[in-house]
This record gives sequence, C-alpha cells and structure tokens, in this order.
Amino acid sequence: MTPITEVAGRRITLSNLGKVIHPATGTTKGELMHYYATVEAAILPHLRDRPVSFLRYPDGPGGQLFFTKNPPPGTPAWVATTPVPRTEDPRARQVMVQDLPSLVWASNLVVEFHTPQWTASSPAVADRLVLDLDPGPPATVVDCCRIALHLRERLAADGLTAFAKTSGAKGLHLLVPVVPTPSGQVSAYAKRLAVEAEAELPRLVTHRMTKALRAGKVFVDHSQNAAAKTTATPYTLRARERPTVSAPVTWEEVEACADPADLAFVMDDIAPRLERYGELLGPLFDAGRAGDVP
Repeated sequence: MTPITEVAGRRITLSNLGKVIHPATGTTKGELMHYYATVEAAILPHLRDRPVSFLRYPDGPGGQLFFTKNPPPGTPAWVATTPVPRTEDPRARQVMVQDLPSLVWASNLVVEFHTPQWTASSPAVADRLVLDLDPGPPATVVDCCRIALHLRERLAADGLTAFAKTSGAKGLHLLVPVVPTPSGQVSAYAKRLAVEAEAELPRLVTHRMTKALRAGKVFVDHSQNAAAKTTATPYTLRARERPTVSAPVTWEEVEACADPADLAFVMDDIAPRLERYGELLGPLFDAGRAGDVP
C-alpha cells in the first residue's frame, strides 16, 4: 500500500521510503526526505519565489540522472508554478517551492534543487551574483579557498560582500547580494572578475571552461549569472555516493582549510551547523547588504 502523509493540510503520496539512494552511507529515501523537512527554515528562503529546476536521481547517483525545468508529470495543483522566459517555449512554466508541503513533495522525487539568480517577479533581473570555483585535479577545494579569499577582497573593493558555501561536490560557491540589476550586466561584471583573477594569478586560475586549460587550476565559472543558468541551491543534497550538501561556511573555515575533508559536509552535519552558526547566508536577504554592480 502506498503511504500518504498530510503536511500542513496537503495530502502527499510517498513512495519507496526504504530505498537506498546514497549507497556509500546506506542513506534511504526516507532519511533524505527527513533531512529536507529538518532544514525547512534554512532552505525555503533560498527556494521561495524562484523558478526551480530539478536534477532528479531516483535510483541514486549510479542510476539515471535527468535535469528538468518543466513541472514533472503528476505535479499537484496546489504546487505553485510560474511562467518563465524561454525562447523555445513562450508558454513555459516552472515549479516554485514555496512552503513545507511543496518541499516534501519535491523531495519525494529525489532531487537536487537548482535556482537562478533572480526571482519570478523580476525575470532576468538578478538580486545576487555567483562565482562557482571549480578545481581541476590535482587542485582541490583547498586551492578554491585561496582564490575565494582573493575574490572576496576584490569584491569588497567594489563595495560588495561575498558569502561562501561548498558546492557539495568539489568546489566552492561565492554568493554576493546585489541591488536588482539586469542579468546581462551582472554576467559581464562577473566575467571581468574572473578574467582579472586569471591575469593576477595565472598559475592558479582560469576563466575559461576548456578542460585542457584547467588541470591544476581553479576555474572561476562566471557563466551561472546568465539569466538562463542556475546554481545548486544552498542546503540542497547532491547526487553523490555520500549525501553531500551544498553547505554555507564561515570565512574562518575558508581561511583555515588545509584538507578537502575540512569542507566536506553531509546531511547529518547540517542541523548541528545551523545550531552552532545560525543561517550564515541570511544576510543575502537583507536589502541593506546588497551592493551596486559596477
């Protein structure tokens, strides 16, 4: 019999709760869903009012992975959707995860959450800038931390405040609250930062995606500021053998990082971190912290 639960007055059909999703730790789908419910207060502000894209991995990271922007078949009528500007389909809509029932419903699909840098009310007008620091082996997140500190100072010189989170994979993301600005302008500025970083640290940084240029360097990916692009949402689980999380970190942790394990967090780490540090990315929602994009 398929279990049905009620969350805040919404009936949600659940499935395969005992299925192992993250094989390295034996983490089940039910445990994954419990994680999302536990971090509801932290993750929902990052999802709310933004069109959400899902990377689905219902059979675990070793199974089929598929990225979807359209509302999945069977999406309940009470799950909010929003029109989105897509040139290939002017009628396109995407899901918005606005509340706990929507979060539980989406987590039952087994997903990574990915969101753009703009809200549904202002398509292609960014309220944050993102720089994705991706290490090319043998570089690691330790090298990303060095570049993150450099970029934090560079952003500060322009009156912008950076916050850091792990990607949940190999690298780091820098998030910067900005006064609402057309995505094209934010993208151009982010690219200038990446190009400058490569010019100043040519042995450590590349701003180009070409894999042949990335060995032993940190790729400063500026492209996720484009209106059509998305970034892994803070607190999302990732489709990995272990249930790794894109987790906010302190700048003290970035400065002290000496081993990749220092900044590798799984879902069981997050509740204690929230208790210890609070929501490190809370300032992203403070209009007073947003800066003007040069």
